[in-house]
Amino acid sequence: MSTVIDPFTGAYTPVGAEVTAFDLPVTGTVPAELNGRYLRNGPNGMRPEDLRPRHLFAGYAMVHGVRLLDGRARWYRNRLVRSAAVAEALGERARPGAAPRIADIAPNTHVIGHADRTYALVEGGFRPYELSYEIETVGASDFCGTLPDGFAAHPKLDPVTGELHAITWQRDSADLRHLVLSPQGSVTRAVDIPMPHRPVVHDMALTRTFAVVLDLSARLGTADNLARKTYPAVWNETGGARVGLLPRDGTEVRWFEVEPCFVFHTLNAHEDGDRVVIDVVRYPRMFTGGALDGQSSPTLDRWTVDTVSGKVTETRLDDRPQEFPAVSPAVVGGAHRYGYSTVATDLLRHLAVTDRREALPPEAAGDALIKHDLSRQSSTVRQLGAGRHAGEVSFVPRDGARSEDDGYLLAYVHDPGRGASDLVILSAEDFTGAPIATVHLPVRVPAGFHGSWIPDPVVREESP
Repeated sequence: MSTVIDPFTGAYTPVGAEVTAFDLPVTGTVPAELNGRYLRNGPNGMRPEDLRPRHLFAGYAMVHGVRLLDGRARWYRNRLVRSAAVAEALGERARPGAAPRIADIAPNTHVIGHADRTYALVEGGFRPYELSYEIETVGASDFCGTLPDGFAAHPKLDPVTGELHAITWQRDSADLRHLVLSPQGSVTRAVDIPMPHRPVVHDMALTRTFAVVLDLSARLGTADNLARKTYPAVWNETGGARVGLLPRDGTEVRWFEVEPCFVFHTLNAHEDGDRVVIDVVRYPRMFTGGALDGQSSPTLDRWTVDTVSGKVTETRLDDRPQEFPAVSPAVVGGAHRYGYSTVATDLLRHLAVTDRREALPPEAAGDALIKHDLSRQSSTVRQLGAGRHAGEVSFVPRDGARSEDDGYLLAYVHDPGRGASDLVILSAEDFTGAPIATVHLPVRVPAGFHGSWIPDPVVREESP
């Protein structure tokens, strides 16, 4: 008999209260240059009596944040994002710009900073929600009236121009769209990409010349999947798979065929003469039977696109199951040597949808981290220990960094001994060494999705 796996168990069990705590205890020393907030988004129920969604992607959004300042951990906060559904359930007023409850979905996938503002993101044609510095919900945002409809979960920031790039899809359109936001936070370019078969697109990649578009073997399914608390996608291997290179000046996209697969997340991309190198976490199949396929193991692969011959060479870089790939933000769109990922031991089981409920073990999340040296074709594994699990890591370059991996890795790690979580700060160079600092949080942070280090704005004194 097939089984339904309740995704909101084990490491993903929701927390029941919003918490604020000040002057957090620290083991080690927080680097004084880390002045800002580490925020992470993910799905969470609101009350134990809530009817839980049958799919992890449909959970209410909760952002967890730690503020670091002058070598101290000043505060921890966790806050539900007040979408229309959450505000109604809590008996609160609707926030400005919120869609009607029936057309709303939790912005539970990512949280970023751009143009000195903070946004909780989700894909599928929904607007981002702006958050205050203390992660209270301000309201749905249209980027000062410049966003034509919805946004994306995985924009890419160009470290050279300061522009934010996104590939979006909308519920009521077959087209994809390439959006570009200025460093000041307004949409300056919107290019439609005709796509009649409606692929599922979760991420993109960026090079100095191209926006990389993923048109893979998953298609949007019936519109009522989310209403049934499942995920609206189906596997379509016969439809083929391709990767597109869209010139950033907005001219026509050029397509290149790849083997049938699905990609949630890209590591990075860059140009090498007439070739474009794209590193991805690749699934050989996904959404079979309308569900995420727990038997499809994600691997780190490289697509090398020859723009002259039109051929793509596919290479396996690492065959261990892994997810949440990350690079230094300083190398996004350019050549990269290092990448970081989380071992995905049982992650997919939390995302499966079948027929009968089954609880999951508490260790079912990332129980190790990997540092890839792609130049040397080697890797280093950091084991987290029994019962300890982490999600995505964020890389923060050190001030005056001397090398690509001269910086810090930040991640929430569950401490089973305390029944709570820590914000762990690692040296990216000394990957397996003792943590530089461990900030002890008063509560558990459920396993979730994506986050960002958002440095405080630089205050420049005016010349006399």
